[in-house]
Amino acid sequence: MRKIVCAPENLIPPELKPGIKYICTYSNSRREDVGYFGPSLKKDIIKRGLIVSSKIWDFTTIALSVAAADNSISRSKSPDGWTRQISLDIYLHDPEPWKDLKERLQKTLKFLTGDFWEINFLGGGSEPPQHKNIQAYDSDCISLLSGGVDSLVGAIDLVANSRKPLFVSQVVRGDSHSQREFAKRLGSEKNHFQWSHKMHWPRGESEISTRGRSIIFFAFAVIASSAITSSGGSPVEIIVPENGFMSLNIPLNPGRIGSFSTKTTHPIYLKGIQDIFDFLGINAKLVLPYRFITKGEMIAECKNQGLLKELISESTSCGKYSRHGHMHCGRCVPCMVRRAAFLKANIQDTTVKGYKFSNLSHDGLVHGSNDVGAMASACLKYRQYGIRAIIGGSLSFAQCSNRKDYEGVISRGFEEIEQLLIENGVI
Repeated sequence: MRKIVCAPENLIPPELKPGIKYICTYSNSRREDVGYFGPSLKKDIIKRGLIVSSKIWDFTTIALSVAAADNSISRSKSPDGWTRQISLDIYLHDPEPWKDLKERLQKTLKFLTGDFWEINFLGGGSEPPQHKNIQAYDSDCISLLSGGVDSLVGAIDLVANSRKPLFVSQVVRGDSHSQREFAKRLGSEKNHFQWSHKMHWPRGESEISTRGRSIIFFAFAVIASSAITSSGGSPVEIIVPENGFMSLNIPLNPGRIGSFSTKTTHPIYLKGIQDIFDFLGINAKLVLPYRFITKGEMIAECKNQGLLKELISESTSCGKYSRHGHMHCGRCVPCMVRRAAFLKANIQDTTVKGYKFSNLSHDGLVHGSNDVGAMASACLKYRQYGIRAIIGGSLSFAQCSNRKDYEGVISRGFEEIEQLLIENGVI
């Protein structure tokens, strides 16, 4: 089991214990052997005039600590080359409410990253930002604005429906400009919180997979919810605009189960986060308005087609975007879903810079990963044996009342992909 300690700078020992990685919370210790995260987050929150409760602040500390641990331990050194055992000590402002949540949080994180987590909560951690610069925001919900197609459609639809969203973005290299531009074009430039974790892991090994990063997005969103006073004390809605096909992210073959299949907006994971909010009394509700809709349907049914067509080329979908010089690879699963969605919606794909591997029948199958082959195999299996042969036990969480809806969005998602593969001569 690998050990990581996330603590304020004053609690990190001058001489580090062998075999333990240390990460400084909310400040840069300027030690190469100690990582850090969030050195400017408190100032950013104060600048926005937000009063954050201790429970929300400690959830944020946990989220940042989890993501830092996730990125600090290489999967390649695990016995199976992927699954890790992580012991994580987190120093909180008020650890008491979290002690009864330990098992629930560990289970949620195991589902998210596929790793085994042992989390210990300790006192003496950073306190919430203290200030008197309280600002009011004329907003009625929070909406995640990642810079992707789905978050763009979700933002446009909210404004078209006369909602007043407060947009929250997690700064990622290559997406920050488009996030700001989308918010500006929607008339919400001042109601756009764009925050960065500014994470730096300790010298030595690191991990390029980012299964745990999505929890930071929800932490930023619940911080932003502090800006909204809901009517009648009802929970503040946090809109998670993700199409149902990608949320479920059904494994394409038996080799893609577990942590090989990302679950950043999967219903099981989001229920785990919502249960934590409810247990702590955090007045926020995660809402997935597109959970039974494909990406192609989202684009086709967007309520302001003119604005969507103006902005969609600047959106980002690729899982390997930064690895290709801020260009879509064209052949990973998110890229294929994106390209298929344009076909479904009958909208010209004018993605900036195009796709590095545009010819799926050659570049996708010969020179790269097996995503194209796996998707083609899954589409053929669906056509021959039906959707339940693909799903297997992946919908065991679903209630009888909505299982058909989940099966429907998966079926239609594969049909969109199938048309893309046919047009590219793959099948």
